[in-house]
Amino acid sequence: MSIWDRLGDFIARISASAANGVADVVEAVRTVFSGDAELRRRVAFSVAMIALSAKMAKADGVVSQDEVRAFYEIFAVPPEHARDVARLYDLAQQDVAGYELYAQRMARLCGSGHANCGMLEDILDGLFHIAKSDGMLHQRESTFLHRVSEIFRIEESHYQTILARHLDLGEADPYRVLGIERGRSFEDVRKHYRKLVANNHPDKLIARGLPEEFIRIATTRIAAINAAYEMIERGLRHA
Repeated sequence: MSIWDRLGDFIARISASAANGVADVVEAVRTVFSGDAELRRRVAFSVAMIALSAKMAKADGVVSQDEVRAFYEIFAVPPEHARDVARLYDLAQQDVAGYELYAQRMARLCGSGHANCGMLEDILDGLFHIAKSDGMLHQRESTFLHRVSEIFRIEESHYQTILARHLDLGEADPYRVLGIERGRSFEDVRKHYRKLVANNHPDKLIARGLPEEFIRIATTRIAAINAAYEMIERGLRHA
């Protein structure tokens, strides 16, 4: 059974009774999937991505067609489950609770409790992918993402690395994309790059709870890491 079948069953169960919005949704994830920790992580990730995408759209005030396309690039929702996803998205948008409360609850639901939690970084990466889909990161989106990163306990230096991954490399510092200081030897850069590639391999992300259906997040991240490394390699070898 795919994550969408499980998510569809879950959303059908909670949508009619989630009078308290995010509180009911979070409690339902914990209760319904209490006997299967791996499935709970996958569903929790999916719920967090959908709910925070909805909150980001509400904070921005405008939902563009580019954002809708980017949303479905990440989600690749089968047509038979599109209504289920839309139901949860609408529930989050209509909930009077602000996005900060959503981010706090989703951090507790999905996160490890430690700074720079990998799963919360995956969620943030997905939100960045949607936000930048129209070719620019608007101020309200930037404020939203930065505040969510603070709630997720993403350290500022690491947030800047995540931000740099989502900028055009003509604007971004490739060293910041890799999260390594300038002036390091090429051998140090290469070792750091290889470690990043290994740690961000799609299999690693799936192992920590990223559903296979969301693998676009992993491939986009690896592409940014590869492009930054190639730029540094060219510069150092020609120096």
